[in-house]
Amino acid sequence: MLGMLKKVFDSNQRQINKYQKIADQVEALGPNYEKLSDEELRLKTAEFKARLEKGETVDDILVEAFAVVREGATRVLKMRPFPVQIMGAMTLHEGNIAEMKTGEGKTLTSTMPVYLNALTGKGVHVVTVNEYLATRDATEMGLLYEFLGLSVGLNLNGMSREEKIEAYSKDITYSTNNELGFDYLRDNMVLYKEHMVQRPLHYAVIDEVDSILVDEARTPLIISGSARKSTGLYIQANAFVRTIKEEEDYTYDVKTKAVQLTEEGISKAEKAFGLENLFDIANVNVIHHINQALKANVSMLRDTDYVVQDGEVVIVDSFTGRLMKGRRYSDGLHQAIEAKEGLEIQNESMTLATITFQNYFRMYEKLSGMTGTAKTEEEEFRNIYNMYVVAIPTNKPIARDDKPDLIFKTIDGKFRAVCEQIAEMHAKGQPILVGTVAVETSELISKYLTKKGIKHNVLNAKNHEREAEIIANAGQLGAVTIATNMAGRGTDIKLGEGVKEVGGLAVLGTERHESRRIDNQLRGRSGRQGDPGVTQFYLSMEDELMRRFGSDNMKAMMDRLGMDDSQPIESKIVSRAVESAQKRVEGNNFDARKQLLQYDDVLRQQREVIYAQRYDVLSSENLREVIESMIKGTIERNVAAHCSTNEEPEEWNVKAIVDYVEANLLNEGDLSEKELSGKEPEGITEFIYDKVRARYDEKEKQLLPEQMREFEKVIVLRAVDSKWMDHIDAMEQLRQGIHLRAYGQIDPLREYQMEGFAMFESMVESIEEETSRYIMKAQIRNNLERQEVAKGQAVIPNADGQKPKRKPVVKSVTVGRNDPCICGSGKKYKQCCGS
Repeated sequence: MLGMLKKVFDSNQRQINKYQKIADQVEALGPNYEKLSDEELRLKTAEFKARLEKGETVDDILVEAFAVVREGATRVLKMRPFPVQIMGAMTLHEGNIAEMKTGEGKTLTSTMPVYLNALTGKGVHVVTVNEYLATRDATEMGLLYEFLGLSVGLNLNGMSREEKIEAYSKDITYSTNNELGFDYLRDNMVLYKEHMVQRPLHYAVIDEVDSILVDEARTPLIISGSARKSTGLYIQANAFVRTIKEEEDYTYDVKTKAVQLTEEGISKAEKAFGLENLFDIANVNVIHHINQALKANVSMLRDTDYVVQDGEVVIVDSFTGRLMKGRRYSDGLHQAIEAKEGLEIQNESMTLATITFQNYFRMYEKLSGMTGTAKTEEEEFRNIYNMYVVAIPTNKPIARDDKPDLIFKTIDGKFRAVCEQIAEMHAKGQPILVGTVAVETSELISKYLTKKGIKHNVLNAKNHEREAEIIANAGQLGAVTIATNMAGRGTDIKLGEGVKEVGGLAVLGTERHESRRIDNQLRGRSGRQGDPGVTQFYLSMEDELMRRFGSDNMKAMMDRLGMDDSQPIESKIVSRAVESAQKRVEGNNFDARKQLLQYDDVLRQQREVIYAQRYDVLSSENLREVIESMIKGTIERNVAAHCSTNEEPEEWNVKAIVDYVEANLLNEGDLSEKELSGKEPEGITEFIYDKVRARYDEKEKQLLPEQMREFEKVIVLRAVDSKWMDHIDAMEQLRQGIHLRAYGQIDPLREYQMEGFAMFESMVESIEEETSRYIMKAQIRNNLERQEVAKGQAVIPNADGQKPKRKPVVKSVTVGRNDPCICGSGKKYKQCCGS
C-alpha cells in the first residue's frame, strides 16, 4: 500500500516516466541516423535552424536534435549516450537540475540540450567551477559541436576585450561562473557600446550547480578600485593583538567565529594607542584596525583559510579547497593578515560595482544545472531559482558499501585509526582516497603515512596544479591519495586493472562537513558506473562540527565508561545527531542566503534601472531629449522648493530661484525676479525652461553636431557612474547599521527597502541636477574624451560573505573659473573657493 501511494505522489518518478517516453523516441530514431553520412548528419543543423526560423519551437525539434547529437557523439567522441543521459538532457532543457551520480556522464548529457538551444543563435553558456574544466570540456565536447556545424568559444580570465567578444559571439561559450559575473559588471562600466563583450543572457547549463548557486551564493562579485594606504596602523594593531591573551583580554566564540575585546582588553588598547576613550567617535579607525587584527590572528588560520605563497596571502576557497589567486578579502582583513604574516601590506579598496551569483544567474531566460548532490538543497533551488531537482536513475545499480560512522574520543585516536585502516587496505593493494576538510589535516595524515613508509599523493590547495595527474592515478592498485574537499570535483576516478577484485576504491572521510552534500560528494568518488567500492567516515568528539553542537556530554559518557582512544563507537544515535546538526547548519545557511538575497534584491532593482539607463545612453544617437527632460525635472524641483502651494505668492522666495538658475543653468543677468512675479509655479517652470532651451540652442550652434552629441554622452556617463558608485557605498553603509532598527521593534528589511528607495530617488535627482549643470555651464573642449570614473579589479569579500565597507572616493574634477563652485554655494568658482 505504502509503495503504491509513493508511486502516486512521487513527482520525481512521474518526471522519470515522462522522460523515459522521450528517451524511447530518441532511441527509435537511432537506426535512421546511423545510415546518414557525416555530411548528411551535419546538414541536419542547417535544417533545424531553417525550421526554427519558419516558426517551429525548440520543443518541436527536440527528439530529432537529441538523436542527431547521440549519433554525432558516437562517431566523434566514441561515446553513445545511455537512455538515462537522455533523461538528464530533458531535465536540463526544461530549465531544471539533473542530479546524476559520479561517473554517470554529466558532461556528455549536457551536449544534447546545449546543441538544441544553441540552434536559436542566441548563444548558450556552459558554466564550470574552474578554468581547467572549462578548457577541458570546450576542447573535448567542442569536437562534437564543430562536427555538427556549431561554433565553440572559451572565455578565460586574462583574455583581451577582443578575445572575449569573439568567445561570446560563438553559438556555445564555456566559462567559469566568476568570469561571467565579472564580465557582466565590466560591461556595465564601459564607455562605448562596442566594448561590451556579452550578448543578452539566453540559456546557461551550470556544471556542479550546487557549488555555484548554493556554496558561493553569499559571495558577492565585486569590482573594486584602490583607496589610500594606512600601513602603519595595521602593523601597530597587529603588534598590540599579539600581546593580549584569550579570556583575559578577548573572547573567541568557536560557533560564530566572533572575537571581542573584554574590559581588560579595552583598557590595554587605550594604553597601547595612547587614547583616553577607545570608543570616542574620533577613534573609529583604530577600533576597526584592532578588530581586523583580532580576526586575522584568532579566527583566520594559515593553511586552512589561506596560504602564504611567494610573499603573498592567497585565499583558500572554503568549499573546494582551491587557491583563489588574484582575489583579496576586503574591509582591511587581507591587509591585517599580511601584517600578521609579516608581508608587504597592499592597498585597501573601494567598490565600483557588485552583484551576487543569485541575482546574476536569475537574469538568464532559462537556467539549468547538473550535479551529483542537489536533493538536500531542493527547497532552495525551487524558492530562489524556480528550478526543480530531478534525481536521474543510474545506468547500473550502485554496488558501493557505505559503512556507518566510527566515532573516537580524541582527534589523535581518530587519525591513528585512519592510518591503521589505510595500512591494512594498502597491504592488499586496494586504492584509497582519504578526504580531509583542511589543508592542515591533509598534511598531518601525510606525516603519519610517511612514518609508516606508505607511498601516497597529497592533493590540496598547495599543489592543485597536479590535480588531473593525481586524480587519474587515484584508482590504480595500491594508490593512496589524500585530498581536501576539491577531491577532483568534475573529474572521474577510474579504476585500474585488478582493482575490482580487491574491493574497488575505498573512501575514508576524516571529518564530517557541515553540509551533507560535501560528504555525499566524497562518498560519490567511489562506486561509479556500478563499480564496487567502500566508504566510511571517522569522527572524534573534538571535531569542529561535534564541538559546535555539544559533544561534551558524549565525551564525558565515554570517560565514565572507561573507553580509550582505540575503541570507536558505532552508534546510530550519534550518526543521527551528526545528521541533525548538519541539517541545522544547512537550514541556518539557507536562511542567511535567503536574507542576503532579500537585501540584495533592493540593490538589484536599482541596478537594473541604472544599467538600462546607461545602455540607452551608450546606444542613443542623440541625448538632447533625455537631457531636456532632466533639466525640466531639475527646474520643477527647484521651483517647488521655493514656491509652496501652502504659502501665499508674496511669501515665495523667487530670488532663490533666480540665484539657483543663474548659478547652474543660465548666465548672470539672463533672468530677473520681475520676469517671474505674478506667475503660477507651472508658469515659472515653463518660462525658465524656455529660456534654458534657447541657451541650449545657442550652445549647440557653437559646435559641430557630432561634438555636441559626444559632449552630452561624456557628461551623462560621468554623472551616472560617479553618483551610482557613491550610491553603492551609501547603501552599504545603510545595510551595515540597519539591523539596529530591530531594537525599536522595526523590521530592518522593510526599513532598508524604504530608505533604499528614497536614497535611489535622491540619487536620480542628483544625476539630473549634475547633468543639467554641466551641460549648461561647462566649457566644451575640442579634444573631448569619455573617462572612467575609476579603474577596477575583481576582489573577494570578507570570509563571512559580507560585502565590504568602502572608503570615500576622491574624484578629480576640472572646474572653470566661471563654472558653479563645487562646494554647492551657488556662486561662481572664481568668487568662492577659487578666489
